[in-house]
Amino acid sequence: MDRYPPIAEHGLVGDLQTAALVSSQGVVDWFAAPRFDSPSIFAALLDHDRGGYMRLAPENPDGTCKQLYYPDTAILVTRFMSPDGVGEVVDFMPPDQTRTPTDRHTLVRVIRAVRGTVDFTLECRPRFDYGRAEHELELGENRALFRAPGIDGCLQSTFPLERDGQDVRAKVTLKAGESGGAVFTVCESGGEVPPPPTVDGLNERLGEVGEFWQHWLRQSRYRGRWPELVHRSAITLKLLTYAPTGALIAAATTGLPEQVGGERNWDYRFTWVRDGSLSVRAMLDLGFVEEATAFVHWLVDRLQERAGKEGEPLQTMYRIDGDPDLPEETLDHFEGYRGSFPVRIGNGAADQLQLDIYGEALYAVSQGHEIAQQASFEGWEALCRTLDWFADAWDRPDEGIWETRGGRQDFTYSRVMAWVAFDHGLRLAEYLRRPADLDRWRKARDAVFTQVMERGWSEKERAFVQHYDGDVLDASLLLMPMVGFIAPRAEAWLSTLDAMDRKLVSDSLVYRYDPAASPDGLRGSEGTFSLCTFLYVDALARAGRLAQARYTFEKMQTYANHVGLFAEEVGPSGEQLGNFPQAFTHLSLIMAANTLDAALDAEDGR
Repeated sequence: MDRYPPIAEHGLVGDLQTAALVSSQGVVDWFAAPRFDSPSIFAALLDHDRGGYMRLAPENPDGTCKQLYYPDTAILVTRFMSPDGVGEVVDFMPPDQTRTPTDRHTLVRVIRAVRGTVDFTLECRPRFDYGRAEHELELGENRALFRAPGIDGCLQSTFPLERDGQDVRAKVTLKAGESGGAVFTVCESGGEVPPPPTVDGLNERLGEVGEFWQHWLRQSRYRGRWPELVHRSAITLKLLTYAPTGALIAAATTGLPEQVGGERNWDYRFTWVRDGSLSVRAMLDLGFVEEATAFVHWLVDRLQERAGKEGEPLQTMYRIDGDPDLPEETLDHFEGYRGSFPVRIGNGAADQLQLDIYGEALYAVSQGHEIAQQASFEGWEALCRTLDWFADAWDRPDEGIWETRGGRQDFTYSRVMAWVAFDHGLRLAEYLRRPADLDRWRKARDAVFTQVMERGWSEKERAFVQHYDGDVLDASLLLMPMVGFIAPRAEAWLSTLDAMDRKLVSDSLVYRYDPAASPDGLRGSEGTFSLCTFLYVDALARAGRLAQARYTFEKMQTYANHVGLFAEEVGPSGEQLGNFPQAFTHLSLIMAANTLDAALDAEDGR
């Protein structure tokens, strides 16, 4: 077993409240419960020796390993092919369709012999609370109960289990056509033990979960050129959404590095206002109104919570239940993925000033009129109070979209999104015929626009730049035509796009910015940002550069992993880096595909 398989060598399974990563070697090396942001139970991806894992694979893994998803589902199949036989491990988590928070979560692992004879080995080595909590093992013939403070883990199988210290092992031989399985359930201490699994029962649950996902995906109205890619992204966004609140997390993991061996290792298991707001557009474009509506309601709730209180109306990010408290700490006992230390949990960027979030929030609320019309009067009042306050508060240096730790600047992107906040607030008020201080918002909108045009432009680069006191280019500005700040074929914008081609684009992949030219307060380098590459595709398509846009989009597909998932970044050798899978990457993929499809259809006269 590879101690640290490549980040991309994983598939994702989940139950809409938490998720697990399964490597192509059949190892569950990341799983936190009962929520995405809970302490880990399996975290071998961050420390092989201390993190814990669950392996279910052929005893002798010599041969070829392949992974795929059942079509249109979140059911992951890992296939092991050798001269002696072909075996499969089918992983899934039954979604909790009540949509109420629960402490009980189940990972089902079905094994099959497809051809020949396959000797499977099971190892279950949980390490609770990020490997900080001891556990005791109670072992029966086909059941292992791992008891840790506040939480139990129950492993049940269709074959006998053996003690290995405080962990368990097992071996089982299957012939062609035979199957079995193991079920790992977590719940609060003292929770009821589930009934023992049977082969028929496991197959029945497999069918139910497959139908759940296929039924959900039938809502999609995407009829474009890349259905498999787009629908896999939609399923991934659904998997990264906490169903009880509708909050989308940025990624399923913490601590995976933007540079192997570097310090850019963050916890992404929280809800960024920015990411979630832009996901509203992506999900609405596909027809998933319920998911988009749920996030907007979650967002308006955050605004209403701050009613009558001093300070910023919105925080950059929150926990999935809306809790604003995300203290950052370091897990000093974990070595990190391939030595990428420190491993952090929590996120100190929650306390940063990032003024662009107000624009993204208003962009989300205004995207679907059917959503905006549902807003209560109290919700509308909270929105108005926010924009009234923002009319006096937008003109401040901040940390910006990339959460730099090198000091505040007058970031151009933050100003552009301030314009979006007022512009979309005005549109909403006029469409809904709701009371608002329209003159105040209009004056603020126009002041922001004038400032960006005068101070955000660099004559040296003939482009809009990262902040007012420099000439550094920034890929976040690729959103300018999408949000309507500038016409996608305006001379100034085409010149900016050309400058980005020269400075930020490498073989169609796009860097966020040049950290050497604009220090961000952190050591080391990073790869290209997959989000930015898809924004680049969108901007090219809007600019009428369709051949370049389509080629870039097609090339970007080659960087997806074997089951269509993307991390945050692409490294210098094409490897995926950063937390995985990344919601921002997948939602920008959906938006780019829709924009490019529409542009190509228009060119074809459709």
